[in-house]
Amino acid sequence: MAVSLLAREVSDLCLGKPALRCLSVSSNVGDALSALKRLGESYLSVWSCDHDHDTSSTTTTNSDDCLCIGKVCMVDVICFLCKEDNLKSPSTALQSPISVLIPKEPAGLVRHLEPHASLVEAIDLILDGAQNLVIPIRSRRSTTSSRKKLLQNKKSFNSTYHNNREYCCITQEDLIRYLLNFIGLFNPIPINPINTLNVIDTENILAVQYDNPALAALPLISQSLINHTSVAIVDMDGKLIGEISPFTLNSCDETVSAAIATLSAGDLMAYIDCGGPPEELVQIVKDRLVERNLGAALELMEEEAIITSSSDEEFGGSSGGSVRSGRLGGYSARLVRRSEAIVCYPQSSLVAVMIQALAHRVSYVWVVEEDGSLVGIVTFEAMLKVFRERLKSMM
Repeated sequence: MAVSLLAREVSDLCLGKPALRCLSVSSNVGDALSALKRLGESYLSVWSCDHDHDTSSTTTTNSDDCLCIGKVCMVDVICFLCKEDNLKSPSTALQSPISVLIPKEPAGLVRHLEPHASLVEAIDLILDGAQNLVIPIRSRRSTTSSRKKLLQNKKSFNSTYHNNREYCCITQEDLIRYLLNFIGLFNPIPINPINTLNVIDTENILAVQYDNPALAALPLISQSLINHTSVAIVDMDGKLIGEISPFTLNSCDETVSAAIATLSAGDLMAYIDCGGPPEELVQIVKDRLVERNLGAALELMEEEAIITSSSDEEFGGSSGGSVRSGRLGGYSARLVRRSEAIVCYPQSSLVAVMIQALAHRVSYVWVVEEDGSLVGIVTFEAMLKVFRERLKSMM
């Protein structure tokens, strides 16, 4: 069984994974926003080649000339629009090149890997700092040449073909979910308490106090998006109250940037909760935008509200739970999660924390004491380090 696991190829993790939809590097922020809302995708990949040009050409692009250089999501757009100058003129900000949304540091967040690479190679790349592994999907017999040509000739944000191939993205979550199938090989490690395995990070906690301005958490939100974690909201005594999660923010629309710029961290939690923003908080945001002479941001909020209202009427009202793709009432029709933090305790077993995180579709779990005091965080990256050490002993 151990030999079988070590022989696994990373292509095994690609089974059932959707092909990456792309944006060309020549796109702007507005193109990204439009594609994210229209397609209802969690994220889009950005490629170094321009898919808007020469789509009719039959010449295969050299793979070295066409690489995935990053991913962009709604959180990237929201954080970008939160900057003071961009709040003053959102329309101008949306004309900025898409490169402003792609982190320059740390380098190597996206890495390409061939499908025949081993599972161990994939784990090593993640532990070396990569957050996303881009892997070619092996040919699907059901994909006819006519369908391939049709997809290749679509605009950049519809395309799933690069270098005449489709690609998928593998993350920490995919690796942990896969390793869970072989959890018995790692005994007794999975049943040990996490406080005995050196997986609780007590130093690199992204946290902000409940009453602090949400804008103070903006750099932490950007960092948590890169790290696949979240920003903890704590009280004066260091007790965990909730979180500002990129997962939740990613289900909102761009107008949430106004809420981040005007509300406290605690109020922002209520604003982005999956039930939708309370009317009183919406009014507070509007009033504060007026006070700060941010009329353009206010117009953006009101325009989005009109679009949402029209969409609700067209699709049978907001109370019925439309299945329409896109974001409704500031929230995506995709799965969203409440702002309640997912927690465990120092004595929790590693496998219990793994299952807890996977069940909630997050890559981390907060560690708290019985009284709610925040102790640290356990991430999938820390778990992978433990499993990688065990795999070394199997070789």
